[in-house]
Order: sequence, then structure tokens, then C-alpha cells
Amino acid sequence: MIAIPRLKLPAWRAPGLRGLMGKKRLGLIAAAGLGLALAASGAAFLLRPHEPPAVKVSLADVLAHAPKGWAGALRPGHGKVVTAHAVIRLWDRSPAAPAHRPAAPAGPAASLTGPLPPAPIAGLFAAGPGGPLPIIAADGRTPFDAYRHPVAADSRPKVALVIRGLGLNAQATRTAIETLPAQVTLSFVVYADNLQDWIDQARAHGHEVLIEAPMEPLDYPDNDPGPYTLMARATAPETVQKLDWILSRASGYFGLTNYLGERFLGAQAPTDALAAALRGRGLAFIDDGAGRGKAAGLRRASAERVVDTALTPEAIDAQLLALEAGARVSGGELAMGSAYPVTLEKVARWAEGLEQRGLQLAPASALAIQR
Repeated sequence: MIAIPRLKLPAWRAPGLRGLMGKKRLGLIAAAGLGLALAASGAAFLLRPHEPPAVKVSLADVLAHAPKGWAGALRPGHGKVVTAHAVIRLWDRSPAAPAHRPAAPAGPAASLTGPLPPAPIAGLFAAGPGGPLPIIAADGRTPFDAYRHPVAADSRPKVALVIRGLGLNAQATRTAIETLPAQVTLSFVVYADNLQDWIDQARAHGHEVLIEAPMEPLDYPDNDPGPYTLMARATAPETVQKLDWILSRASGYFGLTNYLGERFLGAQAPTDALAAALRGRGLAFIDDGAGRGKAAGLRRASAERVVDTALTPEAIDAQLLALEAGARVSGGELAMGSAYPVTLEKVARWAEGLEQRGLQLAPASALAIQR
């Protein structure tokens, strides 16, 4: 992505996967002028790994077509006109999510193909800073067991796939929920609007769900995942305080996964605090490979590969074939991907023929073992 000049913009900023969670963000006014600029000039559509789709737009065109009185907010000082381009992440706001529904009574396990029980389930939550916090029930039931997708015992090698970055772009999120097999695990951005509504929809289609905890990357603070980022130098109480907010954003997930986090997951003390907190709440931790060998003492799984680091159909096909090969050797292998159109299309087609190739598509929870 090219560098853009620093702009003086209002404090409120339109969120995106790296827009809301990063420092280099365009303001609401710039986003509002996007439609005008697109109508006046060509815009290039961009894709980068682990980010939602984006458009590249000339800020000069935004200035030229902005409503009267708005242009001053788009000049970097002293009235100098912006001539660079900017990249604006594409996401959209869905209608407001309904309030948390009443707790569902405990009941028999869902079928292997039908909808999963609505969340939260009675006895498995307590009040938290942002909503219901998962807890282990008095009878020993855990959120991991209650909210995971059931899987039948099967001797075939298992392949599991997590699609992450959901909840920011409505079209991509709906496509993942409605077109991917129920055995594909879906992972949602914790900062997403309508998070509970999206999770409810995913579970209604049979998908088990993870939520993503922003964690300190190696290039922090240049890459800042937001105010609730779990930090490598934080004390255990500081880590737990942020984690409680993250976990109380919604209900119905069986575990947590990382967003970024190479530096956080490389630090022993905060990772131990994370593991203890998740273990005490009966949750699993699934990571993209950055946390391999970390966070012991709870149900764990690490991805062996990310299938769409290169966003071409051929590269994704090759990674999915490598996933199959690894599963045949080990008996089960986990991979991750993001909600790009090409990824969703290739994964849906790939999954159709797994049974004929002697493999079982399994939810990620099926590969999460006690460590």
C-alpha cells in the first residue's frame, strides 16, 4: 500500500479490519466523499492478505466533488490541496443488531447438519463488562462443549478450515455463512458491528464460531490493532481486563483465536495469563500458527498453513491440496483462510469432493486437544 500524507480529520473514524484496528485511517468525511469520487473518476479495487476488499481513490477528486464546507477537513494543513491517493477499506453497516436474546435452555446436542442451539445457553454465562461472559456451568459443562459443532466418530483423516475476518463486510460474511459447509469454522472480528447478530446467523446455519482477539504484532505501534490489543508487556490483571471485554462482546463461540499477535504470543507471561483465563472459562484457543507451542493447559490447535497468503485460484488450490496431504500423514490438519471472494469460492468447491477423496471435513474444535 502506498504512503499517504497525514490528514487532520475528525476523531470519529470509519472502521475496517485494518482501518478500525490501525492508526492510518481515513475519517468519516473522506469515506462519505468516496461515492462522489467514484462517480467522477476511476477507482482501482485492491486486495491484500488478511484485509477486506478496498478501493484506491484520488483525494483530489474527493475534494473536487465534496459538499460545500467539507473540503477543509481533507487538507493536511495551511490549505494545501491533497493530491495523493488513499486506500479505503470496504465494509458496510448492517441494520442494528437485536439486543441479546434470553438465555436458551440447555437441551440435547444439535444434529450434525442442522442449526446449533441459540446462545447464550442458560448456566454458561455471567454478566461481563460488555455483555455475557462465558463460564463453566455448575454441573461442569463448558462453553467449548456446548457451542462447538458436533462431529461423528470417523476413521478418515480430518481436514479443518477456519475462515476469519468476518463481520466487517456484510456481503462476504453472508456468503461465508450461507455457502460454506456447516463444518467450516467461522471467525469474527471482535470490533465488528452487530457481532451477536452475525454469530446467531452463523450458528443457525450450523457453523461453530470463534472470536478474534487483537494481539500485539512485531511492528507495533506502526500496526496498531486497537484499544483492546493484548500487549506483550502487560501484567496478568491488565491482560485479563482486556480479555474480559473481548469475551463479553458476544456469546455462542467455543473459543478464541488471534488477530496478529506475533510479539504477544512470543512472550511467556502474558500468554500464560491468557491460557489461564481461557481455561477457567472452559474455552479453547485456536491460532494461525503464531502461537504454536504456547498457551498450554487448555484445548489447543494451531493452523499448519494459511491457504490464501497468495490470492490466486492456483495458489489457493495448491494450499488446499497440501492440507489434504498433511492430513493423510498426521490424521488431521487445520488451516486458515480469509473471507475473500476467491477464497470462499475455492473452499466451497474443494469441500464438495472431500468425501470421495477419502477425507472428512471437520470443524476446528475436532482438532483442539487438551495440551
